[in-house]
Amino acid sequence: MVVAAATVPTVSISPESLMIPGGGHVVFQGVTWEQFEAIALAFGDTSGYRLAYSNEKLEIMVPLPEHEYFKSSLGDIIKDIVEELDLDYECYGSTTWRQRLKKVGVEADDCFYIQNESAVRGRTDLDTSLETDPPPDLVLEIDVTSKSIGRFPIYAQLGVPEIWRYDEGELKVYELVGEGYQQRETSVAFPGVLVGELPGLIEKYRAEGRRSTRKGVREWAAQFLHSGD
Repeated sequence: MVVAAATVPTVSISPESLMIPGGGHVVFQGVTWEQFEAIALAFGDTSGYRLAYSNEKLEIMVPLPEHEYFKSSLGDIIKDIVEELDLDYECYGSTTWRQRLKKVGVEADDCFYIQNESAVRGRTDLDTSLETDPPPDLVLEIDVTSKSIGRFPIYAQLGVPEIWRYDEGELKVYELVGEGYQQRETSVAFPGVLVGELPGLIEKYRAEGRRSTRKGVREWAAQFLHSGD
């Protein structure tokens, strides 16, 4: 992993100006909010980068293929669970969420609206500053390129209720309580669903391909739908 630190003299940072290898990240100190917004605009929806900003520190990360594999797998799994449980959802991927007053911003690996789905249903004009729209109900973080624990305070300030964090074969659930996150066994969005079992399901079906994995997850999730019968 490559880590670098520098001061940002201008807002000229762009995907074309950076040479970050896969799995590496660069940290810039002394970045103003106006510079961050300009940099986030320059990166736009460019794939292959993740941004996080707080306390005038900007981190830009480049994920590895392993990171993207588990991001995609777990993102699909969340969709399979909500569909099997007959819930509505919206997915907004790696949208960059930010709040000017708190001077924080972060680009999640994946994010979902479940409890607040009706507020954003079918919309492409979400207020990413979260002044008029609620934050995502569930954020997914894959800890392969870098550790997401350092970004938890950003999510807390944005008011994200739940984080799923995958790290070294384990998937942990965190709930926002007060000003910080507490680990819990089951999902806030899916009460009773044993989220920690999901990495084992991925490994169980991995050699059989993505279609078998998703079918297996749906069968697994169905047990929670009828567990209260």
